[in-house]
Amino acid sequence: MAARQKMGGQVTGGRLIRVIRRKEVLALSFGAMVGWSWVALTGTWIAGAGSVGAMLAFALGGIVVVFVGLTYAELASAMPRAGGEHVYSKRALGSAASFICTWAILLGYVSVVAFEAVALPTVTDYLLPGFSRGYLWTIAGWDVELTWVLVGIAAAIIMTAVNVVGIRTAARLQLVATVLILLVGVLLLSGGLLGGATENMAPLFNDGAQGFLSVLIMVPFMFVGFDVIPQSAEEIDISFADIGKLLMVSIAMAVIWYVAMIWAVSTGLTSAERQISALPTADASAALLGGSWGGKLLVIGGIGGILTSWNAFLIGGSRAVYALARAGQLPASLGRLHPKFNTPHRAVLLIGSLSVLAPLFGRPALVWLVDAGGLGIVTAYAFVAWSFIVLRKREPDMERPYVVPQGMIVGYTALLLSLAIGMLYFPWSPAALVWPYEWLIVFGWIIIGIVMYVWAKKTAGPVEVPPQ
Repeated sequence: MAARQKMGGQVTGGRLIRVIRRKEVLALSFGAMVGWSWVALTGTWIAGAGSVGAMLAFALGGIVVVFVGLTYAELASAMPRAGGEHVYSKRALGSAASFICTWAILLGYVSVVAFEAVALPTVTDYLLPGFSRGYLWTIAGWDVELTWVLVGIAAAIIMTAVNVVGIRTAARLQLVATVLILLVGVLLLSGGLLGGATENMAPLFNDGAQGFLSVLIMVPFMFVGFDVIPQSAEEIDISFADIGKLLMVSIAMAVIWYVAMIWAVSTGLTSAERQISALPTADASAALLGGSWGGKLLVIGGIGGILTSWNAFLIGGSRAVYALARAGQLPASLGRLHPKFNTPHRAVLLIGSLSVLAPLFGRPALVWLVDAGGLGIVTAYAFVAWSFIVLRKREPDMERPYVVPQGMIVGYTALLLSLAIGMLYFPWSPAALVWPYEWLIVFGWIIIGIVMYVWAKKTAGPVEVPPQ
């Protein structure tokens, strides 16, 4: 039977092929990392650690991500296959370790997708005061309203449908939304440079080590996104060496972005104003740009951030699920491609369905998802750094189009830093995950993974994929 080929599609004969271009790759990675969180949580970070404390937390966290990103960059260029972390850890550490690694990063991806499903109705509430109507229930002191929930669910369905239709459509959406984020961010920064007051930055530090660590544990979640490049590497139409280079460029851009946005917001509002603000980033923009239009414009641009993260992690998460199913570690049906749109549609639908449920838990779910997802992310980072070290030792002659200088030093540094940040999530840390909400998310995800892994092993083998 002749191989199926589709113009602008992404598989031939049941295989993913390369259709994502350079600018779309950068938009996928950077857009995924900045997302909506810089709008929703900048005030929280400044309140938690102080203005300078929050910037230092992101700078330190950014250094960790740079080291981890270097290991990803080399491995992604050497093994440009869908699944990213799954591919590297399986080759280096074996099947069981690869499942743990990929399931951990999936917790981060699903958390981001669910986060955006909660963020969008939060934005709508800001733009349309009094929009929320129809009391449903109260969770953690926050009233969940029917109209609020319906906006999140409707958007989740639409974003899932876009990703079922095809990655070219999703990549174009990503590029447009990322440009929108950059425009409003530059406006906010310009307002800070021209009209910001450094005295507004007080307090520079807040709540000592606990305040600093409470922000630091959120940083891995904020930077997750560069690894969407390795996840979709089979569909990227650039040289293998350039995959690694673009990955590192996107990380550097995100570090600068977060530090700059924290600085701009801290100069735009006093501490008292930030404390009473429902959305300090938007209110700082209004103050710095001289009118409420500035706040609304920033929020509209922030919607672009919601779309970029949502879109990127539906892509990355579905490709991770696809890779696990293709290896026989999840039910084989999740590794099949759509007969018309040629996407891993069942994997997309699985991730998308979880985002449909998120709005039912209300706005408190935002912080729960950030913290719980962060633990999954740093766990996967540690596995990737470990895989990098093992493959450097075991396969020194592997073709590596992008070679990291001083590789072993970088690998061990990435591993130790990942483990160090991972320890901050546990009960002995002052910034530990909150019981019961955040730990229930983590334990629930572990249980789901065990059940699906055992089911897959008992019912099906790997999906057959034609050779590259």
